[in-house]
Amino acid sequence: MSKSIIRAAKGDIPADLVLKNGKVLNVFTEEIYAADVAITGNTIVGVGNYKGEQEIDCTGKYIVPGFIDAHVHIESSMVTPLEFSKHIVRTGTTGIIADPHEIVNVNGKKGLDFILDASEDVPVNTYVMIPSSVPATEIDTNGAGKFLAEDMLPYKANPRVLGLGEMMRFVDVLNEQRETLDKLDAFSDMIIDGHAPGITGKDVQAYRAAGVMDDHECATAEEGLEKLRAGFCILVREGSGARNLESLLKGFLEAGVSLEQCMFCTDDKHLEDIEKEGHINACIRKAIAIGVPAVKAYKMASFNAARAYQINNAGAIGPGRLADIVVVGDLSKAEPSFVIKGGKIVDEEWLESFHYELKDESLLKTVKVGNLNQKDLALAQKEVNHVIELVPNQLLTLHKEERIPGKNGEFVPNSEYAKLVVAERHGKNGKVGVCPIKGYGIKNGAVATTVSHDSHNIIAVGDNDNDILRAINELKEIQGGYVIASGNHIVDELPLTIGGLMSLDKAANVQKKTSRMVQAARNMGVQEGVDPFITLSFMALTVIPELRLTEAGIFDVSNMKFLQ
Repeated sequence: MSKSIIRAAKGDIPADLVLKNGKVLNVFTEEIYAADVAITGNTIVGVGNYKGEQEIDCTGKYIVPGFIDAHVHIESSMVTPLEFSKHIVRTGTTGIIADPHEIVNVNGKKGLDFILDASEDVPVNTYVMIPSSVPATEIDTNGAGKFLAEDMLPYKANPRVLGLGEMMRFVDVLNEQRETLDKLDAFSDMIIDGHAPGITGKDVQAYRAAGVMDDHECATAEEGLEKLRAGFCILVREGSGARNLESLLKGFLEAGVSLEQCMFCTDDKHLEDIEKEGHINACIRKAIAIGVPAVKAYKMASFNAARAYQINNAGAIGPGRLADIVVVGDLSKAEPSFVIKGGKIVDEEWLESFHYELKDESLLKTVKVGNLNQKDLALAQKEVNHVIELVPNQLLTLHKEERIPGKNGEFVPNSEYAKLVVAERHGKNGKVGVCPIKGYGIKNGAVATTVSHDSHNIIAVGDNDNDILRAINELKEIQGGYVIASGNHIVDELPLTIGGLMSLDKAANVQKKTSRMVQAARNMGVQEGVDPFITLSFMALTVIPELRLTEAGIFDVSNMKFLQ
């Protein structure tokens, strides 16, 4: 403890920096009142009447805690942890709880080591949860194989590791599967994140009794209320592919329940959407608009997450807390006038002082797929076929059995029924799965990507085989990323060479190219309510109902079995 901190708190010496004449949002008492905020080094030393070596007049503005994203996959930003941090800190996010199960599924320990190393010195406090479900199910084929409890234990000593990442294998928890219980036991003294869409009744009770502490997969207020009542923290998600905030918070407000166990997360959000909407500040703005009191919305964005994850030096404007501060002119808009991170004013000069160089180049060579042809993409047209139907703005899908278009006994996609393809890309078995998908809407082309949760095999969708194959072959050439093909030509591409998931480029360049590619996909008919890339990337995730596609075929998540 520095003597200067105590002296500055007492007012015996000037603080390094004082925010003068603002209105402080106090998360402890849920009050807003006029006060100065004094900062020395990276620490808030006092709230009251202070003088500083540097003073900033905040008259007419509100001083609020820096925002915390309670659950995010950095990989979904498609940039390095440094570039992601630079992008979100401008919006007021000063802390994140990252679950790197995407890169760990591809590269195992090397992927986890990369995330820990690359997030060590960045402009945002980055805490890490150790991936619990690698692979996501026994039927998934990933690059890393199994990541077991004994592989995880050494990482518990890292001070930025807070616990066990989202326990997606909730069926294994309920069925008392030994490998899964070993992971829960190994982290019983730390935080354990959950992931259990749609469970009800005694399954909710059992999942909580097993030690799982939170859930971010609630799609309805009824589901959220049942889990709240069982003692779960609810991570209210507002990402690119899943937007659950409005339905959850409206339901919670109508039920009159406490929001103390609620916090915000994005889970997976594109840089393009962050650029247009904001990050956690977008959650605050939306929550206030539907009736959540402003103080409670800001508390959900900061203190509730800090408390749940036992980050005891963050999430509040108070003495001894990290000087992670957002100054806003209008609470309802949540737009930062400026941001202070660790006592430093966030500006371009400060952000450009951070640097990172990739140390393990083996992460750049992960796409190992054979040469595919039209026979690999063939699907028999039956009397009725199993069809995946998309649900706008949700990750859930519907299981349909419908008559699909065809010719000579083979499925021929059209604008209503596109062809979905998953090709194993880790050099394990070379299998290819195919099925019809309804609600994507693409015309005269195909979209393909190596971002395919959580095993990250190649996933593609299109209305003709030539463009699907063209897009897949291009992914092999560029070693992963996003590709759009039309007329047997490449319309656009975004190389993601780190594990086939992340770019080495600047965030601004990735955001610009992603925006262009999203618009190109829209021009080809991909419907609103469906993110052309993020929605597609979840169609292989075998832990979200009802149907998913893997390289081995269509998988019924509700009944945990493959369909013929």
